[in-house]
Amino acid sequence: MPLLWLSLCFLTGILLASWLGAGWAAAAAGVAALALLLGWVLERRYPGNLPAWAAPLLHAAPLPLWLLALALTAGALRFAASLPDREAPKSLAFYNDNLERLTVEGVIVAPPRRLDDYSEVRLRVDLLTVEGDETGKTVQGLLLARLPREEDWRYGDRLRLTGMLQTPPETEAFSYRDYLSRQGVLSWMPSARAEVISSGQGSRFFSALYDFRLHALDRLYRIFPDPEASFLAGVLLGEESGIPQQMERAFQNTGTSHVIAISGFNITILAGLFTWIFSRLVGRWRGALLAALMISLYTLLVGAGAAVVRAAILGVLALGARQVGRRQQGVNSLSFVAAVMALFNPNVLWDVGFQLSFTATLGLVLYADPLVAGFNNLFNRLFGRWIPAQAVQRISGPVGEYLLFTLAAQVMILPVLVYHFQRLSLVSLLANPAILPAQPAVMLAGGLALLLGLTDIRLGQLAAWLAWPFAAYTIRAVEAFNRLPGGVLVFGRMAIIWVALYYAVLLGFTFFGKQLKAWAARRLGEFSPQAAALRGLALLGLLLLNGVVWQSVLARPDGHLHVTVLSVGSADALLVQTPDGRRLLIDGGPSTTRLAEALGRRLPLLDRHLDAWIVAAPSQENLAALPDLVERYPPAQVLWAGETSGTAAGRRLVRELARLNIPLVSLESGQTLDLGEGVMLRLLATGRRGAALLLEWRRFRLLLPLGVDFESLPLLLEDPALKDVTAVLLAESGYAPANPPELIEHLNPRLALISVAAGDWQGLPSEETLHALEGRTVLRTDQAGWIELITNGGQIWVEVERK
Repeated sequence: MPLLWLSLCFLTGILLASWLGAGWAAAAAGVAALALLLGWVLERRYPGNLPAWAAPLLHAAPLPLWLLALALTAGALRFAASLPDREAPKSLAFYNDNLERLTVEGVIVAPPRRLDDYSEVRLRVDLLTVEGDETGKTVQGLLLARLPREEDWRYGDRLRLTGMLQTPPETEAFSYRDYLSRQGVLSWMPSARAEVISSGQGSRFFSALYDFRLHALDRLYRIFPDPEASFLAGVLLGEESGIPQQMERAFQNTGTSHVIAISGFNITILAGLFTWIFSRLVGRWRGALLAALMISLYTLLVGAGAAVVRAAILGVLALGARQVGRRQQGVNSLSFVAAVMALFNPNVLWDVGFQLSFTATLGLVLYADPLVAGFNNLFNRLFGRWIPAQAVQRISGPVGEYLLFTLAAQVMILPVLVYHFQRLSLVSLLANPAILPAQPAVMLAGGLALLLGLTDIRLGQLAAWLAWPFAAYTIRAVEAFNRLPGGVLVFGRMAIIWVALYYAVLLGFTFFGKQLKAWAARRLGEFSPQAAALRGLALLGLLLLNGVVWQSVLARPDGHLHVTVLSVGSADALLVQTPDGRRLLIDGGPSTTRLAEALGRRLPLLDRHLDAWIVAAPSQENLAALPDLVERYPPAQVLWAGETSGTAAGRRLVRELARLNIPLVSLESGQTLDLGEGVMLRLLATGRRGAALLLEWRRFRLLLPLGVDFESLPLLLEDPALKDVTAVLLAESGYAPANPPELIEHLNPRLALISVAAGDWQGLPSEETLHALEGRTVLRTDQAGWIELITNGGQIWVEVERK
């Protein structure tokens, strides 16, 4: 196995160079290689003249030791060559941390990441200018910059950025500097003023590819509600930025994050699915070729990033190894591919995606076939007496080709997950079997809906009815498993020695130990596999129909007024449903993902329109989430109190509304909006900062002083209609000056609500406000999650996310 040993030595040389220092490692390995080469030459020229201890050493290895030492030296030298020269004036990193505002120019080399508060772009910088110096300097280097989210940055744009150039930070828990440097990024601009100089400076192929992906992502969000849309965006397009943090943590805690992460694990499972389908349609070898083609197309669809390409290469390699049927050849090929990848970029060895891809593929190469064969034998021994052999193979095939693929990969990736994410899911062995059978349908039905949606959005929406239940089931099942007590063990930082020990034991048993086989057989009653399959399909169809129908029924009006304070952080977002079914959204909060998830869980699958959006407090933190949701949750009209151009989010929202021809109506103090069935929304006071609203229905009165300013507070204190209100949502997350004690005393609310983030950085709600609320019922979103008030106009029922 010469290829295996040479590849392993090359990779070991890279690792030793990173730990010991590139110069020392290369020098030591080079000296060892020369000494061993000299010994080998002497042994061949003067056989029998070497010391007694030297001859066995030279012949004990599978290859000449000098050749292995030479591969080790090559690895160390390759790592040394990859190290950037930070001290060279032509290096961008040379100008880090110089406490001056710099202007740089460069081209965006990857699709920008749009997060809730900002966009992240990577620039290949070629020009730098110091403030006050008009002559630019030619430099080279990659820069990561955070830019305003409101602008539409694109791959291939040439930008001019002005800001402080810094070295990426690091803490005791995580080194952002090391993480970025292994991707070739040595400079960071956390806050920059940006200007587009020109466009179309990137590759035409990748520009077209990324534009298509953006178009596909837009269509996906328009045909599916959240959180299913964000989940499918991760599965189908590799776009995970829209997944809410809470849902992402649930997938991590249950050991199911591989479902939404485009890595070797995801690719290998997809490879198993494609292989199983195509091999039964066109034969084993043609099926493998078609599966490789589908993986290649999938790689292009998700953006063909470096990590995805590596995962696809390893996934196709696993397919080839299984077709050849020789585990040894698969291990050889895998190690060689890893060495070639490291030759092009030695830092790939520290990439988490590469580690997951490599270990998942190795797990498939080593364990997939033995597990499938063992399962098939067991299944045949249990049911072979009552079921024809062909039927046994058809039943056991999908399980062996999919679930056991997953198990084989999980065995190998477990220590990588624990080492990097510092947590071990105890429920993963329950959660994975529960959700994995639905994943082929998620991929196939979701992909079909997306493809149809790209041709005609109405066809995509029809197909989404079929795909939505599978995605919704996956999310709800993961969240249910996440709620089980003691389902996850959280570790601190794990020493690398434990990872090495795990693999040493596992691979030792794999290659040198005897496998123990203990199968327990039990008899089952006679049954017809054909009838069982038909009953299963009928049951599945009923479950799908039941899920869609119940989701629509539960969202229908029930004759009560529903007001939900959504948990969006230290800002305000309320969803109002009137007794006759009209739906209004008041403000939105700072996070697009959190608002989209909250609305997606409460609105019907087939009707996500809102009768109106009401902008009551047009501040940046209350509007930032709205512009990206205009098309996904379209309002019939937008009613606006206060300035429309005072914030970047407000200006962007106005542009989106104009583009989509959605009416924008200004609200004035004293207006009353009739919401139907006697429900009234009164505007008590308006100003530049927005308005104070009063929602009334029979004896229920909810005060919403969302955009109240200090000039309007006396008006509220003097209004006799505000005495003894049912409930009040405190202004500005409980900020004391906006909620004076005399106002709270005047209102005398039965229930006080506070929308605030956990651990608010400003310390909200204020201690003075909490003191004024003593003796009253107070509900806070940082403690209770979302808060829903349900009333018939007299009685009130309160539901919360967390008791």
